[in-house]
Formats: sequence, C-alpha cells, structure tokens
Amino acid sequence: MDERSKPRADRRRLTHVDRGGRPRMVDVSAKPITARRAVAEAEVVCSQETLSLVIDGRGPKGDVLTVAEIAGVMGGKRTAELIPLCHPLALTDLVVTITPDRAASALRVRAEAATVGPTGVEMEALVAASVAALTVYDMVKGVEKGVEIRHLRLVSKVGGKSGEWRREGSVAAPAAITADPGVTPHPTGGHRGAPLHPAAPPTGAAPARGFLPAGPPVVRAKGMRGPARAGGIRRSPRRPGP
Repeated sequence: MDERSKPRADRRRLTHVDRGGRPRMVDVSAKPITARRAVAEAEVVCSQETLSLVIDGRGPKGDVLTVAEIAGVMGGKRTAELIPLCHPLALTDLVVTITPDRAASALRVRAEAATVGPTGVEMEALVAASVAALTVYDMVKGVEKGVEIRHLRLVSKVGGKSGEWRREGSVAAPAAITADPGVTPHPTGGHRGAPLHPAAPPTGAAPARGFLPAGPPVVRAKGMRGPARAGGIRRSPRRPGP
C-alpha cells in the first residue's frame, strides 16, 4: 500500500516532531534494552603531497592520524551535547581508525560505536567519523586549503526493533587478524593502516564492512614512537656526524 493511501494516523512521520509540529525528544522508556552497534565512515581527499606529509608525520601540527582518531572518540562521546534531541548514552565501545589510501589520494575514516540500551548509536558513530575528518582538515589546512570531506554516511547498524541494516554494496572488515610481532596495536583500538595478515573468512561468511584500503599498509616498528611510513617501517633519524 502506498504511504499516501494509508490513513493519516498510520502514516510514517518524523519521530522528533510531535503532531503539533513541535520538536521533541523521543520517549524510549518502554523500549527493550538490547546490544546495539553502528559503523560510520567518511573520506578526506587531499593531494599526494599532503598525504605523504600525513603518513610521514611531517605536518605542521604533528601526528595527524593519532590526533584525529582521538578527536573522533572524544566527539562521539559528546554527541548528545552537539545534536539537540539525541539521548545521552553510556557507550560500551567506540573505535575510530583512519587508513591512508594512496591510490585514491585519500584518508579513510571509520568509526564503530556500541552500547547496551533502549536506543541506537548511529549518531555517535556518525559524529565520531565527522569530528575525526574535520580534525584531519584542521591539521593539514596550513599546507592545503582545498582538502575535501566526502561521503560521511552510516555503513551498518545492529540491534533494536529494526534489527540489522547494512548499506548496499558495503564490505566488512576481516573477522580476524593474525598477530604480527613487528606491529604494535594502535592506541585507539587497531593497527595503523590495513591488517597485514587478514585471516581467510569462513565459507559463506557475510561481506566485510567499510572501506578496503587500496594503498599499502602503514606499519610501525615494535616499541617505536611517532608516525609510521606507508609500505614499511619509519626510518630512525640520522645521527649528526663528529
């Protein structure tokens, strides 16, 4: 049945607007408590020169990737303060990762949020991805003003009355990663760049979510601080001669 042919009382309407047209916060007190998870992504497009500065950690403001990832986590936790009618949520997980993509001359931002509660975490994931992307721009605007933020969008959500939803054509991250002694975990919850040794997905497994990086992985030597170099380990600085 077409939406317009339904009785007015049965038609879908905006949940944050009451029948009088006034904005309101949705009452979720009667909704069941369930585990919920959402993934959002964004893309920051820049020149190859700027991308190299980001990967090598030679930007004017320092380590772009780490700062932007932390900013994304901080922003996601404050979603209810930024979006007027969002419910304050007790997040159980929030991970933001930024992966350089040499082939596309871009930085792929991925944010995954989770909670156990009566309402979803889609907005927390979207805010985390957008704040991370905006922070990248702030970190590199001194060298390139024309950087673009594109394709901020929800990739998937799980939990709640509507169940599971996945954007058509999206792919998921590998289910498992073989440990590599030469790579240390990134502070915000993952390896910098793409996994080096993704385990083969089981037969019939669902497709992965988010972007698949087209460029080489960016790795960091065990125990080494500071930014990493795409396709290999960051070189140690040269010592001054006698």
